[in-house]
Amino acid sequence: MCCTDMALAYVEAHASWSEANTRPSLGRDYAAFLSRAPDGSARAAFAVEGVRCAACMNAIERGLAGVPGVASARLNFSDRRLAVTWQPQADADIAAVLAALDGLGFKAQPFAPGRLADAEAAETKRLVRALAVAGFASMNVMLLAISVWAGIDSDMTPENRDLFHWIQAVIALPAAAYAGRPFYEGAFRGLKAGRVTMDFPITLGVVLTLVMSVVESLSGATHAYFDGAVMLLFFLLIGRVLDQVMRRRTRACAENLAALRSEGATLVDADGSLRDVPVAELGSGARILVRPGERVPADGVVEHGTSDLDQSLVTGETAAVTVRGGDRVFAGALNGNGALTVRVTAAAGASLLDEVEDLMRRALEARSRALVLADKATRLYVPLVHAAAAVTLVGWLAAGSGWHAALLDAVAVLIVTCPCALGLAIPAVQAAAAGALFREGVLLNDGTALERFAEIDTVVFDKTGTLTLPEPTLSGDVFAPGVLEAAARLALSSRHPMATALASGTCSAGPFPGAQEAAGLGVRALADGVELRLGSPRFCGAEAEASAVLAAHPDASVICFRAGTEAPVAFPVRQALRPDAADVVATLLRSGRRVLILSGDRSAAVEAVAGQLGVTDWAAGLTPPEKIARIEALQRSGRRVLMVGDGLNDAPALAAAHASLSPVTASHVSQAAADALFLGRSLAPVLAVLAAGRRARRLMLQNLWFSAAYNVVAVPLAAAGLLTPLIAALAMSGSSVVVTLNALRARLGTGRSRPHPADGPGIADAAAVAV
Repeated sequence: MCCTDMALAYVEAHASWSEANTRPSLGRDYAAFLSRAPDGSARAAFAVEGVRCAACMNAIERGLAGVPGVASARLNFSDRRLAVTWQPQADADIAAVLAALDGLGFKAQPFAPGRLADAEAAETKRLVRALAVAGFASMNVMLLAISVWAGIDSDMTPENRDLFHWIQAVIALPAAAYAGRPFYEGAFRGLKAGRVTMDFPITLGVVLTLVMSVVESLSGATHAYFDGAVMLLFFLLIGRVLDQVMRRRTRACAENLAALRSEGATLVDADGSLRDVPVAELGSGARILVRPGERVPADGVVEHGTSDLDQSLVTGETAAVTVRGGDRVFAGALNGNGALTVRVTAAAGASLLDEVEDLMRRALEARSRALVLADKATRLYVPLVHAAAAVTLVGWLAAGSGWHAALLDAVAVLIVTCPCALGLAIPAVQAAAAGALFREGVLLNDGTALERFAEIDTVVFDKTGTLTLPEPTLSGDVFAPGVLEAAARLALSSRHPMATALASGTCSAGPFPGAQEAAGLGVRALADGVELRLGSPRFCGAEAEASAVLAAHPDASVICFRAGTEAPVAFPVRQALRPDAADVVATLLRSGRRVLILSGDRSAAVEAVAGQLGVTDWAAGLTPPEKIARIEALQRSGRRVLMVGDGLNDAPALAAAHASLSPVTASHVSQAAADALFLGRSLAPVLAVLAAGRRARRLMLQNLWFSAAYNVVAVPLAAAGLLTPLIAALAMSGSSVVVTLNALRARLGTGRSRPHPADGPGIADAAAVAV
């Protein structure tokens, strides 16, 4: 899409919103974006544009507090999603919220995932184009500037110097006009709303530097400062692009949860006829048909049929669960091999899947309230920089200097205090640490999580797929000759996960011809006139054998085999512990951290794993709300919790924890909710992220202290007139180089086995002086 097309699309969309806002009644137009709670309160989500820092977040939440009927407004800083709740029985006026946001200088629209994805993609393209223009201009302008610097001390004539200055102007002025638009627009929106944002000093510094450079070129002065302006834009745009990319990743949470939903359902009428209806039309008591391969559209109870369901959303277990008449099923569960007739007990909006999504959203909103180091530091940046520049200008005018000299010194102050070093202090460390973690097999989803990893004192593990390997394996018991091979050959004809584990446990000649699968029960075949069966204990008549195996292997599941009238055999199948799980847990305990296991699996299975690992604090059979309650209770007691999990039922807990980690084999929803993913069969990345977080925080603090020291020295020199704008630009660039080089030390290693040390000076203390 070209720039003109995007601009027209934006204007048309904005015009439609403006037209809607002028109508007297909007309840019908925006009814789809409102949800009602049982207490009568209403809730709606908005996608907000132009949020750049913590000050924007606070301004929005405070500004909406005065809108009539609004009970609360919470902005998720990660994905710029604003959740507004109206008081019970209050008029949910979306138009009033949009008008209030517009008055604060922010454009918004009712949240729609598809529209948000398009807007974010367009904004990313726009920032990348601006970055490319700024980078191209920086290289060429700097090349010309170096020639001028070298020529000043040699034999360059004033005419040639002025020509080089004007060539720089021809390149820099249009490039800065285009590449700086994200900052100019943000500054203008803030001023229009009566606020001064971080974009304002950037805009002011760039514009004044360019104007002063043109004036200096017109007067034939020795120096011009076009290079400083475009380089500043280039460095700042790098940060904006990285921030935009990270935000697009957070949107995957909503998309992955939406993928679990069914848009329609097959309704069974009273006369037995079938018809397709939207899920929104399902009410409690409705009867629906769920065919093999479909997702259950609503919570309910099975009336007829037998099938295997993937209910990992509830239990965390990836193994299919056999359901039959009277069993409960939940929205989002994937039906396996049998048709089910289900009576709905909780339709759209009230299902367990809706509860999981709501828990995740609230957890992410709560976590976004914690400000990162750079946000804390920039709170004081704007007023101090403006005050320093204003005092410099007024002071020199009062001392008798002319406007030209006073303005040069004020511009030097603005340039030398440019937020490049401060802006790079954190992202540069994040980038370097992300590279180091990648070598350790960890993929960082959120760079801000490094600060939270450094504070962890409690680690909570899920069991299935986290402490254990994701794929089930056959236990190492000894079986009668030929029995295992026959069972494995029969298992080749089944899609059940436990059958797959059995089939991979031995080499076989191939599946039996004519094998047939019985829905929800198992698979059968005839071999030399003998009926072979593989499946559930009931299907094989092996209830007693299965009970004996479970008594000996409490952490296992069983799959049974029977050949004709011979005694049946029960095979224990389980997910083995990760190879280094015991060593990792022991290291965590030695470092003084608390370790817990919170699982949705059976109590006997969890107890067995906890005993092998030496973990005394564990709980089994937990639902997603119960996991969140446990984690929130720990955090209210002052604990900083790292959640390590992989299942759909772990996603809300991953979002609610102080920091989170998932294996790369986790469900898509859990991957999106986690701060980092780890590869391979080892659990050692848990130690790696904790060590990397401690190291990264030390380097961030060092960079912030350096930024503070730099400003303490450079600002008085610039204010005293000892630094020209050119020297100020060089000093600014030099500070950025120092910060970047220090950040690269994060690539030296993570020291994953070091114990948990006491960390140095407080974050808030360093941030408060880093301006």
